[in-house]
Amino acid sequence: MLRFNRWLRRGIITLMIVMGLVIGGLYYLKQQELPVSTISQSSQLVDRNGQLISYFHTGVNRRAVSLSEMSPYVVQATLAIEDKRFYSHFGFDLKGLARAVLVNMSTLSAKQGASTLTQQLARNLYLTHEKTFERKIKEAMYTTQLEMKYSKDEILEMYLNQIYYGHGAYGIEAASRYFFNKSADELSLAESSMLAGIPKGPKYYSPLNDMHNAKRRQSLILQAMVESGYITEDDKENAYNEVLHFTAYSDENAASSDASYFKDYVIQSAVHELGIDEQLLYEGGVTIYTTLDYDMQKIAEEQVASGFPSDSEQQAALVAIDPRNGHIKAMVGGRSYENNQYNRAIATTRQPGSTFKPILYTAALGQHALTAQSVFMSEPTVFTYDNGRKTYEPQNYGDKYVNDYITMRQAIASSDNIYAVNTIMQVGPEAVIESARKLGITAELEAVPSLALGTSPVSPLELASAYGVFANQGVYHKPISILKIVNKQGKTIYEASYEPTVAISENEAFLMTSLLEDVFEAGGTAHRVQSIIKRPVAGKSGTTPVDAWMVGYTPELSTAVWVGYDKDRFLTVAEAHRAAPIFAHFTEEALKKNAPKMFPIPESIVAVYIDEETGLLASEACPSDKLEYFLEGTEPTAYCEPVVEQEEHIGTGKEAIELNEHKSYRNWWEQVKNWWLH
Repeated sequence: MLRFNRWLRRGIITLMIVMGLVIGGLYYLKQQELPVSTISQSSQLVDRNGQLISYFHTGVNRRAVSLSEMSPYVVQATLAIEDKRFYSHFGFDLKGLARAVLVNMSTLSAKQGASTLTQQLARNLYLTHEKTFERKIKEAMYTTQLEMKYSKDEILEMYLNQIYYGHGAYGIEAASRYFFNKSADELSLAESSMLAGIPKGPKYYSPLNDMHNAKRRQSLILQAMVESGYITEDDKENAYNEVLHFTAYSDENAASSDASYFKDYVIQSAVHELGIDEQLLYEGGVTIYTTLDYDMQKIAEEQVASGFPSDSEQQAALVAIDPRNGHIKAMVGGRSYENNQYNRAIATTRQPGSTFKPILYTAALGQHALTAQSVFMSEPTVFTYDNGRKTYEPQNYGDKYVNDYITMRQAIASSDNIYAVNTIMQVGPEAVIESARKLGITAELEAVPSLALGTSPVSPLELASAYGVFANQGVYHKPISILKIVNKQGKTIYEASYEPTVAISENEAFLMTSLLEDVFEAGGTAHRVQSIIKRPVAGKSGTTPVDAWMVGYTPELSTAVWVGYDKDRFLTVAEAHRAAPIFAHFTEEALKKNAPKMFPIPESIVAVYIDEETGLLASEACPSDKLEYFLEGTEPTAYCEPVVEQEEHIGTGKEAIELNEHKSYRNWWEQVKNWWLH
């Protein structure tokens, strides 16, 4: 009896020591931090309306969702086949372990395992899959810590977001989108039971690799769900017999149609302009809310695709901006992202040609140097500059000249180059560059007379933004692509906040719009597409030997289109005419749900009827229905008077004297010729 008491006391002491060690060990583990998980998570881009554009990641396609965003069938199928007693054990299923040991001993094999979901999560998050005693000890420690630090629902959520389903898809959301192109909360019983069987052997049980093995595994899972009380026998039979349709959808498969050029631009902007960590973007599971209108983007891609013969090697770019806030609503950087990832929509490598002229004329109007009715002679002209040391001899397209005086309105509509160079010689290249900077153009511009004809390269993005100033009554908004960035915890880590600036007056903006509207009228360079657009529109075409442009706008959308070859191959006439139809069809389709809007006329703009022959105010002697707009103080003040030989009016002073002398000479010479011939 004495001996028994002694052993009893020793047993109690030993038990207390063991319990103390266990409690102390558990307390120690609870105080320790778990290792930092290296599991990455895919980030996503959404458009302005919250519609998913694309996921992006660095080789690991994973998108975490909450347990409430998963189909209950997914949860039930996973628990039934992987860990039936998940909600009742403390990370280790002792009953399951005992059963597995008995089965394996009786069969002399390792047919059954007993790892719980928590153990699998600990192994996948923090450990390698090597089979060593040290790894087993660490797995037990991490499993215990997970159970102490997280609730069962949190552990299950982490597991379903982390487990590998094959084909590069990590987590149930990525798997659901890959196999069925739907979110995890939309999965049916049949789809859930099929996916739940894959993690045991992604290559062996993937339905895309071996349907026979996948169906056997699905049958086993459905039976386990019946035994667990989740579904009935009828549910099991119906799910097993359901024909599943697999899509094998991935971002890579859709790269050519999911705004890929825009996606690259957004990521570059986030990293280089906003200073967002690149690893966070690719692996941190962030959501980038963009300015893109996905429906408008699809229209842009369709119009660019349909604007060329299928065998053409010609390239294109299109970018559309909301001038009221600077939001980029569509961006196409080329005809095929899959074949060429170079984004021509943001490239500053191509000469804008005559699409630069509105910037030139904005400078002239702003200085009050010229008006819409100021005239220059349209004829071959040699200009001297740099104190007479250099000359410049521009030519009109097709070497065609009016050989008479034309107004700024006529020069813009017909894209007269001689008038443009006369203008830059009068206002100075430096003033034109200053005007460009106000309109948001940051590209390098050379202060030479040829700048008037767009010889300094500018990107389509900056041109669309600059024209947006005219559409927005003179107010400039910096073009942006990102509205906000939210991390995976739902915290906003960046939100756009840009202040608009007044670049030019609303009167100057309207006057330029009035001039650019004529480009689409009869006699204008874009009159060919007049019948396509059913709303007020203004813009300018531009052509160089290797580039063709159409940049234009409505009150709610400013769009630039460029077409050409990457290697400066000369364009044929037919190839150069492809930009305007793309612009017209895109503008009309993109805005078809919007009622046409007029460009607002400022109250302080001066509108007068003028006589087109003289440029003077219309009168009873010279009636006219030609309404012209002027900045205050630049409008004509004299009325047209009837004379035998009406002299053309261009202003006062030296300019008027030169014109009158030219008219007198021309009339005298015409009289001599008529006398000689008759």
